[in-house]
Amino acid sequence: MRLLAGEWVKRWPAGTVVLLDGPMGAGKTTFARGVLEALGHVGAVRSPTFNLLHVYDTDPPVLHADLYRLSAASGLGLEDYFDTHLCLIEWPDRLGALPGQVWRVKIEFGEGESQRVVTLLKPGLGAGTSQPAPSVGDPRMEG
Repeated sequence: MRLLAGEWVKRWPAGTVVLLDGPMGAGKTTFARGVLEALGHVGAVRSPTFNLLHVYDTDPPVLHADLYRLSAASGLGLEDYFDTHLCLIEWPDRLGALPGQVWRVKIEFGEGESQRVVTLLKPGLGAGTSQPAPSVGDPRMEG
């Protein structure tokens, strides 16, 4: 999962919003950890479930948000980061209106306990025009 994230982050400059979608325990934070490691971050990467937002001084800078505890994200100030950071947002259904063009990473449980199926949906020209990239099952999924 982390290796996959490290490959996909090469497509995402500052100003990119990536929605991390999947059930509890599927690996959204593990995916974010892979992104941050690929950008040179050294140190812990924890789910921002209680802090809501973590900002990392990488190139590009990364905002990692976890909206699980919220019913809506209004007033959180996420829009302040959309143009200047690579934004990784867990539980994006709480966002309400989506910012412009977004990427979506769908993480689902695979057949085995540690297997995941990960699908990358690229931004389209309008709502509902995203196209799935090849799905990847990664049995080396960690945590």
